[in-house]
Amino acid sequence: MSLQSTDPIADLLTRIRNAAAVGHSEIRVPASKLKITVAKQLQAAGYLADVQVENAKPRDVLVITINHPGENSTINEIARVSTPGRRVYVGVNDIPKVKSGRGMVLVSTSKGVITGDEAKKQRLGGELLLKVY
Repeated sequence: MSLQSTDPIADLLTRIRNAAAVGHSEIRVPASKLKITVAKQLQAAGYLADVQVENAKPRDVLVITINHPGENSTINEIARVSTPGRRVYVGVNDIPKVKSGRGMVLVSTSKGVITGDEAKKQRLGGELLLKVY
């Protein structure tokens, strides 16, 4: 049995969601460029406490600190929007607001993975990756 996931972003979000639900403050997942970019965007928005990449063989490990021990998680809801079986593309005018602007979406654009607000400022559309609140 292979440990390869068909949707690594959904796997990352599920691990974050499950760890936050049971009160764990840290998770370790196999690293990839897209996972690192998504995690760093979530950290920059204040949803994750820390993101580190550890060098390991045969693959680097992404160490994500969801919250500091003793604190509650800032993530209430995190969900994948676009899936490998159903891609969701949006134009700049169709980028949704999450919870009346209290949440955020990540959009994969030609300039990289950026937040929905940043995509609106740069007038870019793209694939809607995830929403978080």
